[in-house]
Amino acid sequence: MSQFVNRMIRAAKLDPQVYEEVEADKSTLPQAMGVVVLSSVAGGIGFMEETGLGGLVFGTVLSLAGWYIWAFVTYLIGTKLLPEPQTSADLGELLRTIGFSSAPGLIRVFAIIPALDLGITLVAAVWMLVAMVVAVRQALDYHSTYRAVGVCVLGWIVQAVFLGVILWMVGGMPEPMPAH
Repeated sequence: MSQFVNRMIRAAKLDPQVYEEVEADKSTLPQAMGVVVLSSVAGGIGFMEETGLGGLVFGTVLSLAGWYIWAFVTYLIGTKLLPEPQTSADLGELLRTIGFSSAPGLIRVFAIIPALDLGITLVAAVWMLVAMVVAVRQALDYHSTYRAVGVCVLGWIVQAVFLGVILWMVGGMPEPMPAH
């Protein structure tokens, strides 16, 4: 099994050591981006019937933007606003760890099954949030999981508002393609 796949599986299993590995290894940034893209595509496939190909492409681009914004905001909140005494991190460390925390989102591909769509989406969202808390705790060298939760929640709010404004500015999601 490739190291990339192994890391995604370990990230989905919430293995703190894999988050330490990608935090320390600057060469894993393309892998982290790959996890974000794969997770986004899986989610797009899961909702392809509602959004069509345009929604898949738009969602992938929006996911990449959201990943960067959330990592940047998390970096600022975690290192400037709510650091612990031992906190030491840079933006790259958060991009890598948060990118890998998207690994549980791969299960969203199964949302294409109508009876499973809502349940899969909910499970994936919660699982990715828990993975992000582990990723942030490791990247920011926190001892407190509660502090990592707080940083993630604050970062999510800022990122959600920012992406909401972008969606509003571009007129929302693309319309689904008409069926022929």
